[in-house]
Amino acid sequence: MKNVLFILAAATCIFFSCKTVKKTQVIQAAITKKDTTPLIVIKETPKVDSGAIVRDIMSKVMRSKISFNTFNAKIKVNYESGDKDNNFTVYLGMKKDSVILIKVTGTFLGISGLGLEARINRDSVTVVYHQGEKYYMVRPISYLKEVIEIPFDFSTIQDLLIGNPVFIDSNIVSYRAGPNQLSVLMIGDLFKHLLTLDNNGFKALHSKLDDVDPRRNRTGDITFSNYEKMGPYQFATYRNISIAEKTKLNVYLDFKEYALNEPLKYNFDIPKKLKRK
Repeated sequence: MKNVLFILAAATCIFFSCKTVKKTQVIQAAITKKDTTPLIVIKETPKVDSGAIVRDIMSKVMRSKISFNTFNAKIKVNYESGDKDNNFTVYLGMKKDSVILIKVTGTFLGISGLGLEARINRDSVTVVYHQGEKYYMVRPISYLKEVIEIPFDFSTIQDLLIGNPVFIDSNIVSYRAGPNQLSVLMIGDLFKHLLTLDNNGFKALHSKLDDVDPRRNRTGDITFSNYEKMGPYQFATYRNISIAEKTKLNVYLDFKEYALNEPLKYNFDIPKKLKRK
């Protein structure tokens, strides 16, 4: 169940513990040593308008985000964990700020054919299991946080699925501006977030989220690639999610079909004879 909900929520916000260090040490560790482009630590000095720099960077990040009313997609998913290697298809429909509909088919956790369907509202999650012991369950949206142990809300799930960077914070402590890419390090109340953008259109290329809580021991990376035109936006049709704690997990999302602002392709109905758990 935990793995299924992980996929449903595209829970790519990963964290890991770090020892208590000075902010400058955190910044240096987050930027790869192989990059020789000068690291610029934002400070309040007479010669540097840090506020203007932050506002300009945040403006670029916000311009790269995809806005939508509805979104449909067909996604080929490869899920690797330990000696398990599963391939399945996810059909996704979203109405902004209202509902997320998910249908999973293929072979996953012993499921063959239509495995499950899910509806995520702003306040609840409903999952219908079509294989084995057929049943459905309804839980509050907070249940996803409890099971996956990741603090996010409905809006964050939307952004994860559409491909927008999440946990954006205005507390930018450093950046690295190269000829082709811009790397920004933000430190919020929950996360240190190193976001790398393409200078051409400021598309998200890589996102690394680290928990500021030193008791955690998780790390993860999200890579966005194979961008294609989707209306007025650039859409990452391929994403590689790598997670490591006690074990390593890799999730590959390959968007085979996608459409913006079209009617949702299917409805979510619970069979009348199905038992609730």
